[in-house]
Amino acid sequence: MSAFLRTFNLSATDSAVDAPTIAIKDSIDIAGYATTAASRALADAPPAPEHAEVVQRLLDAGWRVTGKTNMHELAFGMTGINDFCGTPLNPQDAARIPGGSSSGSASAVGQKLVDAALGTDTGGSVRGPAACCGVIGLKPTFGRVSRHGVAPQVTTLDCVGPFTREMDTLIRVMTAIDPSFRADDARRDVSQLRVGVVSVEADEDVAKAVATAIEQAGLATQAIELVSLKDAFAAGLAVINAETSRAFGHLVGSGKLGADIEARLRAAAATSTTDLDAAERVRRAFTDEVDRALDRVDVLVLPTMPSLPITLEAARAGTSVIGMSSLIRPFNLSGHPALSLPVPIGHSTLKAGLQIIGRKNDDETVCALAAHIEARLAQFA
Repeated sequence: MSAFLRTFNLSATDSAVDAPTIAIKDSIDIAGYATTAASRALADAPPAPEHAEVVQRLLDAGWRVTGKTNMHELAFGMTGINDFCGTPLNPQDAARIPGGSSSGSASAVGQKLVDAALGTDTGGSVRGPAACCGVIGLKPTFGRVSRHGVAPQVTTLDCVGPFTREMDTLIRVMTAIDPSFRADDARRDVSQLRVGVVSVEADEDVAKAVATAIEQAGLATQAIELVSLKDAFAAGLAVINAETSRAFGHLVGSGKLGADIEARLRAAAATSTTDLDAAERVRRAFTDEVDRALDRVDVLVLPTMPSLPITLEAARAGTSVIGMSSLIRPFNLSGHPALSLPVPIGHSTLKAGLQIIGRKNDDETVCALAAHIEARLAQFA
């Protein structure tokens, strides 16, 4: 149940033994290593000729890359279960799924094998594993962080984002991979922000954990309704299906795909032009709705996932996990920055995910609020 597909040490200089460590999801190119997306179907892919831009930026900033992390095959699933490469351990509870698709990255950070890791988030694939594994995960504003050297090449949803255990480390990663990121703004005082609490359905323990964290952070709040949230969830799935089918549909029938991926890709191929046209109309409507809400408040908060992650046994028995992404996928469709912060659940060793949504290209405020909540919660620990 390894978080890593392969380990190595890669740094810009030979004297980087004490440099901060970071692992890279296997959908992101590292020169000299094949990008296989944890799939038997891509196991014979040639080595990448150059680093993805985000990897090169990390090396230039003094980070030490320690390996490529495991993932849900072809980044097309929410459980993190991978029978070809192995399923990464959920560091919160070994009996539960680690989440997908960036399961190995979240697991490696949660197990303290590295200081940070990079994942990708198309429909919640950073924030979902972060919530499952009790770590921090950020989906930046769509298009803000380079995807050069990241699979799939063509997407209207996918973002490269970091996992860490502390906000200070996450800010350091963002400073490295995004030359426009303003670290001072991400560390500023945000105690007076206007916070909109989005009304959603969630299990009682998760909802209470999020509400308690906001209360302990001493933030002024107001209720927000996003009436298009459920429509955006469904529309996001249509876009994901169409774009994943275009990228990997040629692998169907190869005999080298996991059964779940084979079935999902076959179903995804049936996504019609009419489905996509409808999804694009929802994208515009939901994006406008979120933007209008963020005219009234500075950030939005809601649970990352409506429930705690199910067990591996339940997932293998066929329990649906589609609802895991009901509160995260909509913000891939709209493109807003979104961060999952672990918050304690009363009378439990597990943590829930508190999701923070910000205005487009204001990732710094999202990070600053997460750091504020993190600091206030530490006072109550």
